[in-house]
Amino acid sequence: MLESKSLEGVRVLTLAVNLPGPLAVARLQVMGAAVTKIEPPEGDPLRSASPQWYRELTQGQQVLTVDLKDPAGRERLDTELAGSDLLVTAMRPSALRRLGLTELQSVHPRLAHVEIVGHDGALEDLPGHDLTYQAVNGTLQPPLMPTVPVADLLGAERAVSAALLALGASSKPRRGESYRVILADAAADAGAAVRHGLMGHSSTPLGGAVPGYGIYATSDGHIALAALEPHFWSRTLGALGVAGERDELERIFATRTSKDWEELAERVDIPLIGIQKPGQGVPA
Repeated sequence: MLESKSLEGVRVLTLAVNLPGPLAVARLQVMGAAVTKIEPPEGDPLRSASPQWYRELTQGQQVLTVDLKDPAGRERLDTELAGSDLLVTAMRPSALRRLGLTELQSVHPRLAHVEIVGHDGALEDLPGHDLTYQAVNGTLQPPLMPTVPVADLLGAERAVSAALLALGASSKPRRGESYRVILADAAADAGAAVRHGLMGHSSTPLGGAVPGYGIYATSDGHIALAALEPHFWSRTLGALGVAGERDELERIFATRTSKDWEELAERVDIPLIGIQKPGQGVPA
């Protein structure tokens, strides 16, 4: 995460649950913003789905349970809005309208707003989640479920960028700005590599057609080799003593452990690393 404290003095209020919003405000908090998170009485679904990740994303934040459908709860929200610089929401536009949060600047002229939605335009109230956004953009390989919430992660990064734009050069803008982040668009950009034939199936350059960029079985697991550049590829061929055909690489990689190949890669300076199994974490 970024370590700049350029947002010190900025107060962020978030109503966003699940992933994109919490990820975004956690980044803003690392940049120095003070974050207050309002959750409905039933809580954030992420808390029950992944308690550890929820704790990680909300650490250091003020978390309030508020029923926005109750007059007292709405009054509490208005109090929090009055003292905030930025509001982050992640709900369908119709829900935002029901809460009376579509004309924020008329009441709070300095309040910036980042609205994370699934779709825009005529489809703005179409329900969806990361899985459905990916489903139409070529980033799924049925029947396998995705291992990374691509649309949510890209949407969170776009929300951070939108927040910085909305806040402007100063920590407290004179006039509040509103920005809409569309998760379906983020998923579409993620699928560009598939649409343009760079990745997606074995005949594409980064999908398996290039022997120097692929996944190979070892004696105890798998390694990822990414020797795309000519100097990396020539070092790989020299270190392995092969001509560069895929079947040659498959045979030789299968003779030793993933750790053995990682050690070789470090010695000769090539991009190769063992593939971690779920739950193993990322190597230091």
